[in-house]
Amino acid sequence: MVEHVELPPWASDPDDFLQKSQNALESQYVSEHLHEWIDLIFGYKQKGSEAIAAHNVFHPLTYEGGVDLNSIMDPNEKVALLTQILEFGQTPKQLFTTPHPQRIIPKFKSLRTSSHNVSIAESPVSPSEESFEDLTEESITLAWNNIAKLKLDEQHKIHKEEITGIAVSCNGSSVFTTSQDSTLKMFSKESKTLQRSVSFSNMALSSCLILPGDTTVISSSWDNHIYFYSVAFGRRQDTLMGHDDAVSKICWHDNRLYSASWDSTVKVWHCVPAEVLGTKKHHFELLAELEHDVSVNTINLNAANAMLVSGTKEGTISIWDVTTATMLHQLSCHSGTVYAAAFSPDSRHLLSTGEDGCFKVIDVQTGMLISSMASEQPQRCFKWDGHSVLSGSQSGELLVWDLLAGKVIERIKGHTGAVTCMWMNEQCSSIITGGEDKQIMFWKLQY
Repeated sequence: MVEHVELPPWASDPDDFLQKSQNALESQYVSEHLHEWIDLIFGYKQKGSEAIAAHNVFHPLTYEGGVDLNSIMDPNEKVALLTQILEFGQTPKQLFTTPHPQRIIPKFKSLRTSSHNVSIAESPVSPSEESFEDLTEESITLAWNNIAKLKLDEQHKIHKEEITGIAVSCNGSSVFTTSQDSTLKMFSKESKTLQRSVSFSNMALSSCLILPGDTTVISSSWDNHIYFYSVAFGRRQDTLMGHDDAVSKICWHDNRLYSASWDSTVKVWHCVPAEVLGTKKHHFELLAELEHDVSVNTINLNAANAMLVSGTKEGTISIWDVTTATMLHQLSCHSGTVYAAAFSPDSRHLLSTGEDGCFKVIDVQTGMLISSMASEQPQRCFKWDGHSVLSGSQSGELLVWDLLAGKVIERIKGHTGAVTCMWMNEQCSSIITGGEDKQIMFWKLQY
């Protein structure tokens, strides 16, 4: 029992002291900076030049291996050294030689009420100070807090084979889908009818996206080509013949097209749309070629569009700086094909899923694998906010994961075959999935 302890002025009694100390240790600030403490005590700043720069140096005898006591024959000298070591203490064993990844933490706190969860920022502002971006972020947070309450709104069978891609117009009225049946289809959300069906070749289409302005839909194909479809004119406008094998996935940002292929490359194209040039054809210029050892199955850009992740058929994940076309990190993450990979909204972490049925979390700065989570069946596609995951399973279910707890918190019945692709709107409140059962399903959140 310790007695006669003088409490600091900010503590009213011992219980208050313990509660405030606990709150401080478990605070957002400590969680965000925990890796810096690890660097000093167990990490790369414990020894050498980094330790000197951080003013983190101790007596030489305190370090592991600082002296070999077994080699000292003089008993008096050995006793003297042991006494010094006991006096100074000992530094822990150095466990890491590179910067430790920052902990994955939710950006918002959840306050549980009797009826629902409400999320607020760490430093709330008054309504008059809130910007449009603040309100959007709050609506996204609210949506993810209720992601387990997804409800099937409607479903439509519009293809003859597995659906591979979904793109939606800005106003949400038109849904474009690609399929292994080789067709691009346009479905009206308002009239609930199929409005167009286009075939570019007899080979499967692998993905699609719609350009800003909703004037052009781009589709990638297993016939090695990328097709540009004019929505206004209802016809193929152009064809990019840029690969030597099937094109597996495409991304777009700021007149740059990123195409992944089974020819073991990801190519970056500068693409000026025909309507901008006032011509019938688009202008293409190859800016970079990101080479891989094996077929590339998926790619994705981060929120700032400065980094790209690629996943191969042999389970390798690569992170690229697209501004310099250089590889930042490469890891062998999965056994088998990487199905999907995506950066967290803050670009600090990367999540991937593969044929092996595992989720992998990578620290983007260091390239370290920091977490692995196994599922009963492979997860073919997913969306995430940095700590919660909505995934489409091989079984046809939608699964909601708590990434921090490493477990499924909700199972939602969906398709009768694998969920093969997923689209989510900017507010994260509306989801569309496509599956092996040739159906598209529209989902809504129930608040």
